[in-house]
Amino acid sequence: MEPERTFFEYLQSFSEAKSPIDFVLIYDNLGRFFDGALVTLQLTFLALLVGGLIAVPLAIARAYRKLFFSPVIRVYTYVFCGTPLLVQVYLFYFGLGQFKAVQESFLWDPILSSPWWCVVIAFTLNTAAYTTEFMRGAIETTPHGEVEAAKASGMSALTRMRLVILPNAFRRSLPAYSNEVIFTLHGSVIASTVTLQDLLGVGRWLNGRYYLAYEGFLTAMIFYMAIVLLITVALRLAEKRLLGHLRPRETSSSAAARVAA
Repeated sequence: MEPERTFFEYLQSFSEAKSPIDFVLIYDNLGRFFDGALVTLQLTFLALLVGGLIAVPLAIARAYRKLFFSPVIRVYTYVFCGTPLLVQVYLFYFGLGQFKAVQESFLWDPILSSPWWCVVIAFTLNTAAYTTEFMRGAIETTPHGEVEAAKASGMSALTRMRLVILPNAFRRSLPAYSNEVIFTLHGSVIASTVTLQDLLGVGRWLNGRYYLAYEGFLTAMIFYMAIVLLITVALRLAEKRLLGHLRPRETSSSAAARVAA
């Protein structure tokens, strides 16, 4: 009787005999891909968190046309939304180091000399610029009736902003922010160009080390697809919960017709 083979032996046999893809090599390096996925998620969500905190006051200043602040913020968002993220990362990582004043500053050794922090800063400023713009639009289009009702109830401007305008804007900008989360995740592949071992960086390492054509990229693609699926499901559930009151409700006549049918 043939002894029972392990999963690894089946995988090795399949890769050698029937598959153009070396699944054994992928299996042996899965730990590196999980480490790369962790780096990708850390970069993405740290940038989204800090960028979101930056974007809220900037969006308020833009929406209410604050003198001096609004033009400066508009220039900032134009620069970061109008230039490629790759160029922004290169400017922080390669560009700042060309200035002697930067190298001698207190920020150089712990932050600006590190590829990790340069990527985080570039990602944060980039996502903050995009978030500022769609948050500004959401604040400006807050229903006038809700604002007037808050005024009539005696709320101060700060209380109206905290209890009425911002919660309303957050809910209505959630679909746009969902896209921004995915775009930031996809943009994180740029980190591999400045030596960080994110998901794509691990895929490049695997292909380069073993002279492969696509095993590393294919594995990275599957990881990205799984992460995007989880994020999409979570954001859809959040949208369903926070925007449920905006969905059209069933009228009594349509309900009666459905019951009769």
